[in-house]
Amino acid sequence: MTVGTAFHPRTSGLNQKLAWGEWSGYLSAQVYADFHDIEYNAIREAVAVIDVSPLYKYVIAGPDAGRLVDRVITRDATKLAVGQVYYTPWCDERGRVIDDGTVTRRDETTYFWTAADPSSRWFSMNAHGLDVTIADVSEDVAALALQGPRAREVLEAATRQDWSDLRYFRHRRTEVGGIETDVTRTGYTGDLGYELWVDTEAAVELWDAVFEAGGPFGIRPAGIRALDVARVEAGLILIEVEYTSSRIARAAEQEYSPFEIGLGRMVDFAKADFVGRRALELEQAGGGPGRRLAGLELDWAGIEAVFARHDLPPEVSPMVHRDPAPAFKQGRLVGRATSLTWSPTLKRMIGFASLPPYLAAPGTRVSVEWMVEGEPGKVPATVVELPFLDLPRKRA
Repeated sequence: MTVGTAFHPRTSGLNQKLAWGEWSGYLSAQVYADFHDIEYNAIREAVAVIDVSPLYKYVIAGPDAGRLVDRVITRDATKLAVGQVYYTPWCDERGRVIDDGTVTRRDETTYFWTAADPSSRWFSMNAHGLDVTIADVSEDVAALALQGPRAREVLEAATRQDWSDLRYFRHRRTEVGGIETDVTRTGYTGDLGYELWVDTEAAVELWDAVFEAGGPFGIRPAGIRALDVARVEAGLILIEVEYTSSRIARAAEQEYSPFEIGLGRMVDFAKADFVGRRALELEQAGGGPGRRLAGLELDWAGIEAVFARHDLPPEVSPMVHRDPAPAFKQGRLVGRATSLTWSPTLKRMIGFASLPPYLAAPGTRVSVEWMVEGEPGKVPATVVELPFLDLPRKRA
């Protein structure tokens, strides 16, 4: 049964269109306003609040907590300082990505871990022989993403503290309206932002305190549609779209190594042994995998042309098209395109592509299948660097 998050008493009153989706068993607002462009603009021009409570959340604690984290993730956990956050993938023994998420080191022996999919069993399997506890706190901790150029001003108004010294991917514990809150300088929008983690019992109080503080700054709730567009602009991948978790993949082509989805920079072969290391070393020794993640910009003239064949004006969806589309080179199928969307900031049609290495270099020309009136056409596209949008204020 799908249920509301701890913020549902507030989100349900604001979601007057009843535009709900399902996210890990929770009701998730797709859009609050008549259209998600208003919410997207809040992310890029003011400040938006997004309920991200459906993320899976774990507390890893004990003398060997660091050893477990280091055993599972591909990054070097011994370099993760107290108060620092890692974004990282983790793999199975074949080097195929199970999931990606964040790990925050809250103190010397305590880590807070977020994931898109359930991960408790995998963590427990890898904790054999270690003095560590693994607590699934997914239902005990609610989370709000405070995102946008005025996010810091809202947080400072809500806490009456200076937040200019909290660096990108760092953590601090504070009080918001008298409520104990963990704050991380993280987000999924590619903008200036923070994520607020709080006990579910205090969730509604936190919401009210944030919105009271944010009123003068144009604060708005934002749904998943606006978040989806922002994360594509920021070059951020999504599980079950850009890749499939190896835990549920039904075919080898659905499984991806970190080097195939743009996360190879997060694989540290100099660290202690980790799950999947040997397979990834063999993959690299063999020249690397046969596909790479790349950015795509679709030609607007090409989009016009496929519609013109039917005497129709061009039309693109303002939402992210998550289903894969075939990608071609000189008429030959060479890969797939995902997360195609119109970028309101860049004024271009963008998306990701999974392509052979020889086609993944910026400037390469390919084409993407585009259906109009049930007839497939091909729209030319150019491979570009990721991210599409890299805002300096994200790290400021």
